[in-house]
Amino acid sequence: MPRSVFPILSLLASIVCAVPTDACARQVFDLVAAVATAQPGDTVRVPAGVYAWPTVVIDKPLVILGSGRPVLDGGSGDHELLRIESDDVEVRGLAFRGVRRSFVEDRAAIRVKEASGCRIVDNRFDDVFFGIYLARSRRCVVEDNTFVSHSEKETDGGNAVHSWHSTDLEVRNNRMEGFRDGIYLEFTTDALVMGNTSRRNLRYGLHFMFSDRCRYEDNRFESNAAGVAVMYAHEIEMRRNRFAGAWGPSAYGLLLKELKDAVVEDNRFEANSVALLVEGTDRSRFQRNAFDGNGWAVKLMANAGDNRFERNVFRNNTFDVATNSRRAYSRFEGNFWDRYRGYDLDRDGTGDVPFRPVRLFSLLVERNEPALMLLRSVLVDALDVAERFLPVLTPDNLVDEAPLMTEPAVHATRSDPRTPLAQRIERP
Repeated sequence: MPRSVFPILSLLASIVCAVPTDACARQVFDLVAAVATAQPGDTVRVPAGVYAWPTVVIDKPLVILGSGRPVLDGGSGDHELLRIESDDVEVRGLAFRGVRRSFVEDRAAIRVKEASGCRIVDNRFDDVFFGIYLARSRRCVVEDNTFVSHSEKETDGGNAVHSWHSTDLEVRNNRMEGFRDGIYLEFTTDALVMGNTSRRNLRYGLHFMFSDRCRYEDNRFESNAAGVAVMYAHEIEMRRNRFAGAWGPSAYGLLLKELKDAVVEDNRFEANSVALLVEGTDRSRFQRNAFDGNGWAVKLMANAGDNRFERNVFRNNTFDVATNSRRAYSRFEGNFWDRYRGYDLDRDGTGDVPFRPVRLFSLLVERNEPALMLLRSVLVDALDVAERFLPVLTPDNLVDEAPLMTEPAVHATRSDPRTPLAQRIERP
């Protein structure tokens, strides 16, 4: 049976210190020594206090349990605080702060190195370069942590949760703000990212590359500078997420690049410059997503093929669909469009005339962006009317043949109720 380890020095605290203080705790407790004397499977209890140890290396299965949220302070900030080099380590109830940026190493508050079965739960990370860095690790869980950084420039920031060459990870119910990327996955397979709130990061709320068979569900990505980027992967599933407030010349609610066989369902896209960019993405399914109040709802590039858009909702967008080609290799069928002005004489729930979602003006803007200044002009209204009755320049095969007359249900994640309404969607 695991036994609780509490070094003799900590027991002397009640004798040496008449009134327990952070300074007293710092003097009498040594986590490095506690780990060295602990047996595999022990629980090492860290009392409340502020500690400035050198890097603590966990090289055996242990539970590191904080009492009263003890703080591991990096002091000068030139070293990592905790390094996990053993399987089956749990770190719970601690606070980490004071890991400064480095231009030669990805310095992290907690580094997990070639370990399996770790659990990092209910910790707080303040003013750290990287929060948790997992390298070549398996079956680890990162859950219920809070990450806050105060970087002012993208080049100054690290990532809250960073994974490299890892597999079977679970990143659940964390809150992260102010980092370069909230969550970054590279060469990471079979990961589950669920229930996280990633907002106001300097680049992406979520960024991953070369990571196959991952699932992203019930997350909130809000007011991140460049939105979310998902690139170079196969068999990705994204369900019930909220992408909001990515507003700027290079900002996307969700950027998909070089994906194959992806599923994007029941997500909500609100107040983004471009809600969804689909580039080099093939054989993917987009169903029951809500696009509301975006500049461009969907930008579908010519190099994206064999994708299906079904039962999505398009409301209050400046442009519902835009493309860079007169030919389209993806299909829209059975979506709801608030601009549709058709009729349903047979009352089967779908319009009797098709809907062309690509406006002629959007093609002109694609070739000459300053033309956006004419958006509300009478000239643009006349172009739209002319193209609707006599389509000449818009893609011939980018048509919804069966537009829905009523909105389908979208079971997407909404705003975090703990976030003030004025901060849920931020525009410059």
